[in-house]
Amino acid sequence: MPPSAVSVRPRWSVALLLRMARPGFLVATLVGCVLGLASACAAGAFSSVPRALVTVLLALLLHAAANMLNDHADALNGADAANGQGLFPFTGGSRLVQSGVVRALDMHRVALVLLAVVVAAGAVLAWHAGPALWWIGLAGLALGWAYSMPPLALMARGWGEVAVGLAWGLVVVGTDYVQRGHAALPAVAAATGYALLVANILIGNGFPDAASDAQVGKRTLVVRLGTRRAALLCLALALTAHAGLALWVAAGVLPAGALWALGALPLSLLGAAGLWRYRDNVQRLRPALALGIAAAVVHGLALAAGLCRL
Repeated sequence: MPPSAVSVRPRWSVALLLRMARPGFLVATLVGCVLGLASACAAGAFSSVPRALVTVLLALLLHAAANMLNDHADALNGADAANGQGLFPFTGGSRLVQSGVVRALDMHRVALVLLAVVVAAGAVLAWHAGPALWWIGLAGLALGWAYSMPPLALMARGWGEVAVGLAWGLVVVGTDYVQRGHAALPAVAAATGYALLVANILIGNGFPDAASDAQVGKRTLVVRLGTRRAALLCLALALTAHAGLALWVAAGVLPAGALWALGALPLSLLGAAGLWRYRDNVQRLRPALALGIAAAVVHGLALAAGLCRL
């Protein structure tokens, strides 16, 4: 790590804070919130615009904090410094620590401030929305922390991808809950496929980083499984996400409009095919990674539109 990455004191600005948050990845959280709101809307349970706005803001702040904790942890374990062939901005973190713009400690401190805001405002929101939101929020906080930070550091143990899937499922379910005031199976059904596709994004992003992750002892699923089996897993998860959606509709849990989300299946299949074909050729993986992100976004937004019949 260059000395400047340790000793520099950043010149704080809104633009720098946004770069630290990695805003491109926050889209996944925004789409999850839209899907949760659409789930409540479909049931005629959308009850409060202010609560919806606060929910979205807190979810985005929590995601931003988790991104900063991830940069902090990967700076300390050397994963980002060792990553010479990552495909920015898909992988390799924000690179702000490695380029000497901020310190790893700054990432940690700002993340803690954001988490404090989320806890305080989330407690008020839970007071109005219902007691179960406490548990949903605490689970989200725990997953965001445990993904990167010791002693669990799930990202380094092959459980990070599971944690990410669970976290984004909670985004959908929690957003729906704030409006309904109670748990609902349709929200879980809407969340399932989206959560699997978001987990797929993380698995795909592990392909370019596999060599550097293995070098520093970071055992992601791609490192554990190898690129061949990891590519097959991405295909299996994509098929499960879309087949599961069809089954929820067939069971009457979700309305027929939810099938609009199947329009994302070709994107998922093309992304999985790209991962398989170029699994050992890092520089040609960029289109496959972009397709994985597009599949999750299209799935989430199409499902939201189908639920509300927009």
